[in-house]
Amino acid sequence: MTTTSSPATPFTEAASAQRLERTASALTLHGFTVEILDDVAAARAHIKNLVPEGASVFTGASETLRLSGIAEDINDSGRYDAIRPRLLAMDRATQADEIRRLAASPDIIVNSVHAVTETGSLVIASGSGSQLPGNAGGAARAIWVVGAQKIVPDLDTALRRVEDHCLPLESTRTQEAHGYPSVINRLLILNGEYLPDRGTVLLLREAIGF
Repeated sequence: MTTTSSPATPFTEAASAQRLERTASALTLHGFTVEILDDVAAARAHIKNLVPEGASVFTGASETLRLSGIAEDINDSGRYDAIRPRLLAMDRATQADEIRRLAASPDIIVNSVHAVTETGSLVIASGSGSQLPGNAGGAARAIWVVGAQKIVPDLDTALRRVEDHCLPLESTRTQEAHGYPSVINRLLILNGEYLPDRGTVLLLREAIGF
């Protein structure tokens, strides 16, 4: 008797409405504030309501934020104390400590994730780890914008998505932008939020980003 293995999870396909709702329910049970939005345009508009003018805001190095225009809204609009442009203008040799502190503890971090599980966990991978402290708890508030293709059944599949799907795409990006491939040196797994309203997940019905 022959057996056939299950096909690999299609990491680029948007999750169904049922899976979105299941994921939202699990995240909510784990203390996250969750909203399901139609598309990136809705997320872009909603973030302007969530982030008060004048707040210090650090945007993660996220294709989701770049492609959606959210990164530009935050970093170039003048409405906020945008941390990322300040960091890029600083001298890493002489201002390393200040750079580290600014990135670690903004009022708000806006980012995406590499995977979100239907059991209610968020997974973020990083090479340097510079954006992980704010996501983990250094920022007073966190907002994660998540495309529907990033929803996976469980943590094992999430880690496979990071290794097999996200890393090759990010390596291509960093090779073109900086001349070297990406690596996964650090992994942050957020299984819950214990502070009410600290972490907001905006789940989109469409796919965007890696």
